[in-house]
Amino acid sequence: MSNHYSLMIHGGAGALQHIQAEGSEEDFAQSMYGILEQGRLKLQQGAPALDVVEHCVSLLEDDPLYNAGRGSVLNEYGEVEMDAAIMDGQDLAAGSVAGIKNIKNPISLARLVLKKSEHVMLIGHGAMEFAELWGVECLPDDYFIIESRIKQFQEAEKAGKMMLDHEDIEQEPQRKFGTVGATAFDLEGNLAAATSTGGIVNKRWGRVGDSPIIGAGVFADNDTCAVSATGYGEQFMRTVLAKMISDCIHFQSLAAPQAAQAGIEYLVAKVKGLGGVIVIDAKGRCGAGHSTSGMIYGWIEHGGESHFQLT
Repeated sequence: MSNHYSLMIHGGAGALQHIQAEGSEEDFAQSMYGILEQGRLKLQQGAPALDVVEHCVSLLEDDPLYNAGRGSVLNEYGEVEMDAAIMDGQDLAAGSVAGIKNIKNPISLARLVLKKSEHVMLIGHGAMEFAELWGVECLPDDYFIIESRIKQFQEAEKAGKMMLDHEDIEQEPQRKFGTVGATAFDLEGNLAAATSTGGIVNKRWGRVGDSPIIGAGVFADNDTCAVSATGYGEQFMRTVLAKMISDCIHFQSLAAPQAAQAGIEYLVAKVKGLGGVIVIDAKGRCGAGHSTSGMIYGWIEHGGESHFQLT
């Protein structure tokens, strides 16, 4: 049994000059610190890492600052369509959902897939039937759709294109990717990871990104690390980036900061990838890396102070 715990959370990566549309830097800092401290309390009380990452991501989903749960971006039909995944480092158990609607906390539905089904991933109509079977909380469309997302959707629709969160239609600077996630290392030395997203603005054809894909947007293994990613999903899927970071630790004995950096370097070298990762390794060390100009994340390492970064 360990005598310390660690926790990391993130709220997206990319160019952050347009985040004022959703909130100020102070708003993001207050949100991140508040969620970290709630996670700290649970970890101090001996809660399993899996419970903690689910709880922290559900809080991120509830906050309209982020592109997940309430405040998700709108697809081509003007609807909120969400994806999420969660993984337990003890036994590699995982649960994932994609293309779901009206579920208040997609990460909790993903946890139910892990616990109550014999499957790893459920999608669309079937995932919604599974949610109904287990009495998962559903809310009407107006809970999820916020004014700033309607404006984003209208701009994307007018331009006839798909956008990533906070992309500027006129000048098209580097974009912000609004996925949220958490990784945790508990007092028993167990690791877990979770990721959730509303996807991309005006997305079409049932598009699914990396967030619900085990090994791409999320991964956890007690022998190596827990990873949650945010970025251009197709690039993370093509590089299987979360698992690649785990492999860096397994084969090269890297610590979390070095593994995160190695993963981002690989992402850029192979596919010129844009995004970021948070990583906690099997010794509770925290690391983060991003190829974008900025990333929103916070961490508690080995039970120490809470830290927040918005670059």
